[in-house]
Amino acid sequence: MKLLKSAVLLFGLAGVGAGVGVVQAAPTAVIETTIGTMKFDLHQQAAPKTTARFIELAKSGWYNGKSFYRVVKGHVAQAGINDDNHPDHQKYRVPAEFSDKLPHIRGSLGMARDEDPNSGSTEFFICLERRAHLDGKYTNFGQLSDGDKVLDAFAALPVDEKWIDNPGAKPIAFHSPKQPVLIKQIRIEP
Repeated sequence: MKLLKSAVLLFGLAGVGAGVGVVQAAPTAVIETTIGTMKFDLHQQAAPKTTARFIELAKSGWYNGKSFYRVVKGHVAQAGINDDNHPDHQKYRVPAEFSDKLPHIRGSLGMARDEDPNSGSTEFFICLERRAHLDGKYTNFGQLSDGDKVLDAFAALPVDEKWIDNPGAKPIAFHSPKQPVLIKQIRIEP
């Protein structure tokens, strides 16, 4: 009987402990565009809901064919849907997951939003430079790990300048690339 209890305990613990000591790598997003491919390590622990929503949309092919409709030199390249009235804008909303531990540096992947901090949904941006004023105000959910030359290409894109009135504050730069830059696909690895 003692041997049987030992066997149950041993095999039971082996089953319970399976995977406990195994550290899984954070997922990565491979964003293939018409000007090149970039790879981002996703901050799944710091921004679990945002990362899960991004992964869901990427795996479903939602981003395929969408454009980087906003590129502002020294600031960001932004993609997704540029329409707050689009049904997907409401359907895919995620709450803010701000972190003071993840500054918005060159290559940071962030969730775009409007004035409501909890209005992030399908639009994301990539920081082209350090953007300290976004820290603690926008969800940072990834960091460029490969594709620095592609990020340089984004920063060098010729754009049509457009400024949106912002009553009570500075106008908002909403420059668009002269030649569209499209997302071919976003793959999630592993």
